[in-house]
Amino acid sequence: MPSFSKIYEFSKNIYVRAAFALMFLVLLAISAVNYKPAVLGKTNPVVHSQDISEITALVNNRERLEYMLLAKPLSEFPRYVFKYKDDAKIHVVKVPSTSHMNLEREVLLKNSIPYSIAKDEYLVQHKEILQDEDAQHGFWMETGSFLLRNVFGIALLLFIGITARKHFHGMGGGASLVKPDSLKGSMDDLIGMEDIKQEVAHLEEMIVNRNLYRSHNIDKPFNVMLTGPAGTGKTKLAGYLAKKLNVPLIQASGSGLESGFVGGGSKALNSIYKKAVAQGRCIIFLDEAQSLFMPRGRGDKKWDDDTANTLLSLLDGVKSDEGNGVIWVVASNFDDANSQMDEAMLRRFAVKINFRLPNKSERRELLRVFLSKKDEGCVDWNNINLDYVADITANMSPALVETVVDRASMIAIHEKAVITTDVLFRAFERAAIGLTDRATTAEKNKQRERVALHELGHFFMQIDPLLRQGLPLAEVKARSSLLKISTESVSKVGALGYVLSSGDDVSLQTLEELEQDVIQLYGGCAAEELFYGARGISVGSQNDIQKVTAKLDLMVNRLSMYSHSKIDYSQLKHEGAHEEAVKLLEAKADELYTRTLEAMTDYKDVMWSLKTTLLDRYVLSKDEVFELLDELMQEQRLAA
Repeated sequence: MPSFSKIYEFSKNIYVRAAFALMFLVLLAISAVNYKPAVLGKTNPVVHSQDISEITALVNNRERLEYMLLAKPLSEFPRYVFKYKDDAKIHVVKVPSTSHMNLEREVLLKNSIPYSIAKDEYLVQHKEILQDEDAQHGFWMETGSFLLRNVFGIALLLFIGITARKHFHGMGGGASLVKPDSLKGSMDDLIGMEDIKQEVAHLEEMIVNRNLYRSHNIDKPFNVMLTGPAGTGKTKLAGYLAKKLNVPLIQASGSGLESGFVGGGSKALNSIYKKAVAQGRCIIFLDEAQSLFMPRGRGDKKWDDDTANTLLSLLDGVKSDEGNGVIWVVASNFDDANSQMDEAMLRRFAVKINFRLPNKSERRELLRVFLSKKDEGCVDWNNINLDYVADITANMSPALVETVVDRASMIAIHEKAVITTDVLFRAFERAAIGLTDRATTAEKNKQRERVALHELGHFFMQIDPLLRQGLPLAEVKARSSLLKISTESVSKVGALGYVLSSGDDVSLQTLEELEQDVIQLYGGCAAEELFYGARGISVGSQNDIQKVTAKLDLMVNRLSMYSHSKIDYSQLKHEGAHEEAVKLLEAKADELYTRTLEAMTDYKDVMWSLKTTLLDRYVLSKDEVFELLDELMQEQRLAA
């Protein structure tokens, strides 16, 4: 048993005293925050909480759940109100709006946990359930909050003191260390993408056979740059590589490095690097690092480039042997082909792997893999056309394709059905368009007529080149990218109707194809002018005109497609060049819109007839549109 003198000497230590003081303040603060006044003569069945883990626990308690309501979802602090079947208590969990978005997407929707939005009547009738704890706690809540704010300050000072005393180096920037045996998945999870897998295999060979490359006087670190669209698997690849090489992975976010203090990003990077060096062989994965690749010297403050400068030196291994086993894998959503990047930063990467969007065969395989992970009986494989779904999901990343499959599961669960091609189509539509609503325009007949003609204008300008080639209607249908025409409103983009079409995989468009895109976009506006006159064009064409302007700017100014002088006019800053470019752009816009209006007159009668059916049904599928079009064209031939 220690003597009293030893205990006394131990208690004289300033850090021990600070720790005891901190513990006392924490306990006092927690007691004050959690203090609840007694309710006399009444048992309160409502349990208030701000513990987010109560929501995540619903995944494993879904069978016990009696109901769940989401109250005030658009407020600063949404509330989750739920009750278990075997418990009389009503749980009310209050969360910040930023956390709510992640919880709703990653917990409720991803795990198909049923919930409803609490209506205004419910909020009025159950004020006592949704009343903030702040109002109930009064003085104690304020006291607790004050103590908690100071507790964090004391904790930070104590932490700095202890780390300075013990020379312990932690990691900043929200970085986390993951051991290789804790990493999940393998390279086989990367569906298709054989070109990328070959690059990774080459990289692995370079790292394993480091001595062989040293014999060729290649001794610099094999740092890796991953670029490409979001959702294509860059983050997963870093984990796969660490697992394959059996090395730990330190993961951090480029945006998370900055602490708000001058030099904070640099300190965080140095801290991460020291932790990696301590591991020996280690991969540092820096995600979402777009800002660090921007050319330096753009800002007028000398510390603006501190983080990038620090990264540059660390990528070189700080010119010492201690960092030989450290490999940096840095990911960005764009590359030097579509954005200006710092040349010195680019030179630091021996390997650059550019991720791409999956092609049709890869999307088909992705769909098959995602659907096959569901329990037997969830998917009607006899009623699934994977080729069709792969077609309509063109230009979607693997993450978005998985979102479509997950959304299809939600629809199937809600409708007590199984997943079919139709369910997948509706899931794709929900992902691409968002929620649609016909009640918004149900009683606005004149507006709906305008919307129907506008959308039909887009459709006819889409198939106009095919019809003018004299192709049979069946072939026109086969080559048309139309999926459906709708006069339902879309809250996501503020539209009162839409034409849903399948996209094409990325390709090199010619001048003729770009012009056809412009004419198709002009189709809606031209249809309104055709039926209502030049002064009858509505604001519904705003989005179309914005897209037209961007395309014409690309064609006229950036690619100079209408000039023998192939230069990028947008880089010429003087006023005269800008005025000349605007005049040429206006001239081409006038020419293409005139062509659109002239082509549209050939379809005026057919459009008016189709409009009537579209107004009656609200939505016409591709099959329905071409079936009606065939009937109308036969009637015209007979009448002639």
